[in-house]
Amino acid sequence: MRTLTALLLATTAASCLLAAAAQAEISDNVVKIGVMNDLTGIFRDTNGPGSVLAAQMAAEDFAGGGKGIKVEILSGDHLNKPDVGAGIARQWIDVDHVDAIADMPNSGVGLAVNSLMRGSRATFLASSTASSELSGAQCSPNTVQWTVDTWALANTIGKAVVEGGGKSWYFLTADFAFGQSLEKDATAAIIAKGGTVLGSSRHPLGAPDYSSYLLQAQASKAQVVALANPGPADAIKQANEFQLQQSGQKLVTFLMFTNDVHALGLEVTKGLLLTEAFYWDLDDNTRAWSKRFAARMNGVMPSANQAGVYSSVLAYLKAVAASGSDDAAVVVPEMKKAPFTDLLFHDVTVRPDGRAIHPMYLFQVKDPAESKAPWDYYKLVRTVPSNEAFRPIEQGGCPMLTNK
Repeated sequence: MRTLTALLLATTAASCLLAAAAQAEISDNVVKIGVMNDLTGIFRDTNGPGSVLAAQMAAEDFAGGGKGIKVEILSGDHLNKPDVGAGIARQWIDVDHVDAIADMPNSGVGLAVNSLMRGSRATFLASSTASSELSGAQCSPNTVQWTVDTWALANTIGKAVVEGGGKSWYFLTADFAFGQSLEKDATAAIIAKGGTVLGSSRHPLGAPDYSSYLLQAQASKAQVVALANPGPADAIKQANEFQLQQSGQKLVTFLMFTNDVHALGLEVTKGLLLTEAFYWDLDDNTRAWSKRFAARMNGVMPSANQAGVYSSVLAYLKAVAASGSDDAAVVVPEMKKAPFTDLLFHDVTVRPDGRAIHPMYLFQVKDPAESKAPWDYYKLVRTVPSNEAFRPIEQGGCPMLTNK
């Protein structure tokens, strides 16, 4: 009896020690997640405070993961400047002991932070950084890229438009990492389908006036004028004033959100083709979550980027709970272990290159007469399965794969 009692006591003690060791791997006994984005500029509506709320909702829904894990959400404004973003990331990691950084619209900032975080304990949840370099030449063991990337955006809409007869293209491209990457990926997709690119005009991020660029696009006589820029509202508005589509050219935008359509109105945006990874009105789950979000955002529905923050943060927290650690060397491999079903993005797989793949959607903006309620803006043209939506892993050139 004494032997059995001693064995039970020893087993219990060992279990307690193991549990304590696992808990000790949660640094500082709290998982700190920093949401970094543009809180005041062109990404405010599509990311901004809404992304911070989305991360907070993920932490609330995680509810400690059944293990009492504490989660703290921080926020920072990178002002669309790589040096500012890198400075915030360095402060968060070195001083504040932040365990993960999420969101990060603006690929220039995202790539800078991706480089800085490589080899640290912190995980980069690049839920809004769209450069396909993050799962290509600049892939990192610390990084998981969520939502969209330039390859997915370019190929989904580029192939569809060329197949529909839009053979000649002209680009209006934001002159920073995202715009350049998008034009490059779209050009490859267009040429692969038998189309041609007649030229492009580069403009500063957030340019207030697109008149000269639109005149060059019109002079090119291209069948398709493509906006390779984030937050294309001003360019679309001015293209409408120039009657670009009425004169026979087709206007295409690679990255546009429901927030942009809401701001511009259906009369200006009707008929536009666009690619999204998420739409609030896709199914019962997306509607239920989006209504919860909107109730805390004065009725504003979430963008795909904000949905991406929620899903990536929740997936990360579940991996922390499963692995017992918030060290990127442990938790990122845990996220890559097996496919899973996500509330908002459906069937998700995090590949070895860090790219989370899931279905993508080709939408067309409704005519005002087709819209039956506020925020009823899209009609689904095509669902693109995940194995078609994202660049094949062998084509990315990720060094983590080739160096094995």
